[in-house]
Amino acid sequence: MNIVKQIGMLVAAVSLASCTAVEKRSPETAALLAALKSLGSQYVLLGHQDATAYGVDWSAEPSKSDVKSTTGAYPAIYGWDLGHLEIGKPANLDNVSFDLMRIRITEAYNRGGINTISWHATNPVNGQSAWDTTQHSIAEILPNGLHHDTYNDYLDRLATFFKSLKTDSGTAIPIIFRPFHEHTGSWFWWGEAFCTPEEYKALWQYTVNYLRNRKELTNLLFAYSSSTIQSEAHYLSRYPGDDYVDILGFDDYCMGDEAAYKERMINSLRILTKIAEERDKVAAITETGYEQIPNPHWFTQVLYPTLQDSPVAWVLLWRNAINRPNHFYAPYPTHPAADDFRKFHQLPDVLFEDGLAPLHIYQPSKP
Repeated sequence: MNIVKQIGMLVAAVSLASCTAVEKRSPETAALLAALKSLGSQYVLLGHQDATAYGVDWSAEPSKSDVKSTTGAYPAIYGWDLGHLEIGKPANLDNVSFDLMRIRITEAYNRGGINTISWHATNPVNGQSAWDTTQHSIAEILPNGLHHDTYNDYLDRLATFFKSLKTDSGTAIPIIFRPFHEHTGSWFWWGEAFCTPEEYKALWQYTVNYLRNRKELTNLLFAYSSSTIQSEAHYLSRYPGDDYVDILGFDDYCMGDEAAYKERMINSLRILTKIAEERDKVAAITETGYEQIPNPHWFTQVLYPTLQDSPVAWVLLWRNAINRPNHFYAPYPTHPAADDFRKFHQLPDVLFEDGLAPLHIYQPSKP
């Protein structure tokens, strides 16, 4: 069965000359978006950050993945991050080389998997990390800002990387790009304490217009991703508009109090899925997990119950760090939660890559 078939004056001022908000997508990218909309009503896809780049006690091994080693299947969604690409580094902030990332993204696509990319961008004002909040940076990187040219240089480097993501036959690989995430918190330089809603919207629109129109990228979908959703009004207070967003998501982590986590997740999902349905957007849990997974039944007894009644397309677990022994979110084969994770994989409405690939989600609809 083919699932595919089934704002104001400031914002206007920063729109690129001769650009429109008309979406331009390759056939494969349009097919992916249509498939995600259909799949979200039937399944939830399992994702993992840096899934095939490294894991617990291994790095850069061909065909390796902690998710696959544990369940026999790769994740359906692959998360990556471009932080440090913008400043010309050969590897990202988690030491994944961009050459390896390009290879792993292509391998995932060739197997039928989906790639989503976040961006922990260096602060363009002072060259410090994404977590540097000493500056009110957004105002300075918008058009006419002192550091606007620096931000354009950042986007040029991103565009070059996105354009390099092609199959051997030259097909541009669809990417879900998730910039400026967790913006409703105040731990990144783009967080809500460091810019006005109008500035954030303007930055988002400028970024989309630059990549989509000036750089003519047709393989990008854009994901708007907050931290925990407090209310519909708060979630939408910095929303850049329907023409600039394809996926609506949020990030939330289990920090020890599982009951509180479930309550937050259920409330966030209730609000998120309502907004997504009203605006015809894909809903997703763009980051979550429980560091070290101390509860051996967490996947089936904590995470899954929050998902059962919520039409979200995917849930992405954070990474299994090679350089931080206690920083992992997916079980490895000998972990106490491995059996429960295998049960999670077998649930009929949960899809890993082995269940996703046969759906041919990148196949453009036939007239």
